[in-house]
Amino acid sequence: MRIAVFETEEREAPVFERFKADHDLRLIREPLQVGNTNEFSDVEIVSTFIYSRLDRGVLERLPALKMIATRSTGFDHIDTAYCAERGILVCNVPTYGENTVAEHVFALLLALSHRLIEAVERVRMGPFSPEGLRGFDLEGKTLGVVGTGNIGRHVIRIASGFGMKVLAFDIAPDDAFAAAHGFAYVDLDELLSRSDVITLHVPATPETRHLLSADAFAQMKDGVVVINTARGDVIETRVLIQALTSGKVAAAGLDVLPDEPLIREEAELICSTYCDRHDLRNLVADHILMRMRNVIITPHSAFNTHEAVARIVETTVENIEAFIEGDPKNIVAGAV
Repeated sequence: MRIAVFETEEREAPVFERFKADHDLRLIREPLQVGNTNEFSDVEIVSTFIYSRLDRGVLERLPALKMIATRSTGFDHIDTAYCAERGILVCNVPTYGENTVAEHVFALLLALSHRLIEAVERVRMGPFSPEGLRGFDLEGKTLGVVGTGNIGRHVIRIASGFGMKVLAFDIAPDDAFAAAHGFAYVDLDELLSRSDVITLHVPATPETRHLLSADAFAQMKDGVVVINTARGDVIETRVLIQALTSGKVAAAGLDVLPDEPLIREEAELICSTYCDRHDLRNLVADHILMRMRNVIITPHSAFNTHEAVARIVETTVENIEAFIEGDPKNIVAGAV
């Protein structure tokens, strides 16, 4: 098989190199995009992270492609409808960092509740004083968890350790899990209106796009805190900025933003197809968020621990091996 692994890091190479003995393996540091597809027109298996955009325009230039192994749980960067048309199998990494991302949720929340970023800057720059840095306790606060998959469940377990009350919303409630962990499922409107902190754990789908819109923010308590480690498009960014400015939202902790590839590679804005596919007002909104004092943003790094990254690569290799052996697993799109 001809295998191309994109967006590779040095630590990943030794794991993927097990394919070298029997297959044509290429490791590429850059994302897969329209500009470099001609070099890989004969590739049969592709593995990418989330910054490669596997849309129709890219996939049409890979006529030999049979399988995509994304090194992520989400697959919204892949045109799965086109893959189904072509019979290209798409496999993901269904679980790798549920505890890792859940821990990051509380890293963001604690940084906001104890004003840690400002406090550290204060100590470095002076004066050495806690004045103006008063935060808030987590104990007794109501945490609204939107989505109770693997990550959401870990968030709920951690929240109980802080003495938080938990409300949850999910399209498929698990009443047994709720009873075992002492929380209640409610509808989304009730969760929005009763929660002191709202954390998002849903995939990027047409149904979840702008799940937190102007109507949703209007239902929230004044001074609510919003945490998003899911996908950027789940929140309508420009509305979030308005809510942060007005005080409706006291603070936000974000690990994801819309149009992240544009932020990473802003040189692409000059003479690039990105401009045709994206509303650049969202990019401006992202930059405004980055500079707001009541917002903490991390660069889509909630997954990024030694343990979680090792699990991602190992599962991806297993997905590729299973496909080669004729018994594919972790299939999210395409046909066997």
